[in-house]
Amino acid sequence: MSAPCESSAELLTRVPGVQRIPSSKLEIFQLRNFLDTDSCRALIELIDAGRRPSTIADDNGDHYFRTSETCDLDPGEPAVQELERKLLALSGIEARFGEPVQGQRYDIGQEFKPHTDYFAPDGRDYDTYCSVAGQRSWTFMVYLNEVASGGGTRFKVLGKIFRPQTGKLLCWNNRRPDGSVNPNTLHHGMKVRSGVKYVITKWYREKPWG
Repeated sequence: MSAPCESSAELLTRVPGVQRIPSSKLEIFQLRNFLDTDSCRALIELIDAGRRPSTIADDNGDHYFRTSETCDLDPGEPAVQELERKLLALSGIEARFGEPVQGQRYDIGQEFKPHTDYFAPDGRDYDTYCSVAGQRSWTFMVYLNEVASGGGTRFKVLGKIFRPQTGKLLCWNNRRPDGSVNPNTLHHGMKVRSGVKYVITKWYREKPWG
């Protein structure tokens, strides 16, 4: 049995429709139609109502590194509560190990250049972000809409771009089997060429959040 802070390939692939992407370099999975259209629409409305410029940890001086907008979603909203219930059923990770759900909006030309979701152990902001809840373990991301052109998520080590599809979930383990961070999870939120892209992201930690 997995720990309450952990998911696993065994847990995820027991859910009908979950596909593991073949790779010996990282654990990554996708599930189409994880959310229905109405749920996606409700989350998009929440993102539009609360969006602000996105930021990054360990600022590298590149003001165009992450140009999207971000929204921390209210956990009391019915659409967020339903999302959390579905994520728990899928991942097996108890809610207390999760960061608040975050939404992102990408307009034309906006992107998030190649990055990892874990905090660099040698980064100057590592203690600030990891001293209480520990490192980020799993990432769960859901595309909320179709994008006319661009906006894919590119994993260089896989040689693969995941295209936005309404309700499609993508998730991956940010660590190697020995527990160390996995640089092969480097991914690029590519520029939107036409349309607007909406996603939600849920990050889990090694220890209870907060």
